[in-house]
Amino acid sequence: MKRWKGFEHGINLGGWLSQCDHSVSRYESFISEKDIETIAKWGLDHVRLPIDYELIEDDNGGFKEEGFVYIDRALLWCRKYGLNMVLDLHKTFGFSFDFGENEKGFFENEKFQERFYRLWEELAKRYGNSGADVAFELLNEVTEKEYCDSWNRIAKKCIERIRALAPKVVILTGGYWNNSVDALPDLLPPYDDNIVYNFHFYEPLIFTHQGAYWAPGMDTSFRIGIDADYGTLQAQTDRYLKQVSVGFSDFPRDHVLGKEFFEHCFEKAVKIAEERNVALYCGEYGVIDLAAPDDILAWYKMIGETFNEFGIGRAAWSYREMNFSFIDDHMSAILPQVLKYL
Repeated sequence: MKRWKGFEHGINLGGWLSQCDHSVSRYESFISEKDIETIAKWGLDHVRLPIDYELIEDDNGGFKEEGFVYIDRALLWCRKYGLNMVLDLHKTFGFSFDFGENEKGFFENEKFQERFYRLWEELAKRYGNSGADVAFELLNEVTEKEYCDSWNRIAKKCIERIRALAPKVVILTGGYWNNSVDALPDLLPPYDDNIVYNFHFYEPLIFTHQGAYWAPGMDTSFRIGIDADYGTLQAQTDRYLKQVSVGFSDFPRDHVLGKEFFEHCFEKAVKIAEERNVALYCGEYGVIDLAAPDDILAWYKMIGETFNEFGIGRAAWSYREMNFSFIDDHMSAILPQVLKYL
C-alpha cells in the first residue's frame, strides 16, 4: 500500500487553537516551543494542528491577521525541530462534529460552503506552497451518513480551488460517521496523486471511552479492562453505547480482545487504498485517561503494531489535556513504552 512518508508517527495538539475558549491567554500559554521540542525528542515526525474558524475568521467571514500568527508560530517551531504539520480545520462556519457548539446548515447552505472554500483558499495562499512539510485536512469528522453525497461534492470543489493556488500540497479527506474507517469506500476516488484518505479510530469505544461524560448513555463510573472478552465488550456496548456497532460478533465470544480485532477493522480500508493507490492516515486515536495505565499501554501496542503492519500513518490524540493527555500523571509510568508504538 502507498505510504505517506514524513507523516507516519505523530501527535495532535488538540485544545490549543480548537475546542477552546478562543482567548489570547489560551493561544499564548497552552502550547509552547518547549512542547514542540519535547515531541521531537520523543522521536515523532509530525504534529496534527486542529484549528477552528474562529481563530482566523471574524463573525462576517473576514480574516483575522492576529489568528494566523499562531499558525505561523506553530510552523516555525515545527521547522526548527524537524517536525512536519497537518493543518486540520476542526470546525467551519455552520458545522462542527460537536453538536453542543450549535453550528448548523453547512451541508445545505451554499453561502456557508463558499465561506469554507474562501477560508481554504486563504490557507492555500499562505501555506500551500511552503514545502512538503505542511499538509491540509479539509474538515474534521463529518457526522451523518446522509451528508455523504454533499460532502463528496463540497470536498471535490474545495480541492479544485486549493489546487488552483497550491498544485502539490497534500490534502486529506475523510468520510462520515466521524471519519469512520467504514466510510472510506464511499469517498470519491482521489482527485490526484497528492490526496490521502483520513480516518479516526477509537475502537473498541466501550474501552477507549469508558466513563466518558460526553458519550450518550455512558455511566461515568463505568470501567472495563483490556482483557475483556468479545462477549463482554458486546454486552457492555449494548448497555452503555447502544448507537454503536463494532462487529464483535465476528470473533468467538470467549476470546479476549487482541490484535486480530484491529486487523479486521482495517482490512476493508486497506483494500480500498490499494485499489485506488492512495495512502491511509489515522488522524486521531487514543484512550481516555480513566483507563488503567497498563491497559492503555496494551491497547497502544496492539494498534501500533497493526498500523505498522499495514503502513498506516497516524497522529495520537492528544498531547495535553482533552481527556487523553500524554503528559499528565496517569501516563508517566508507561510513557516511554507507549512512545514505541506511536
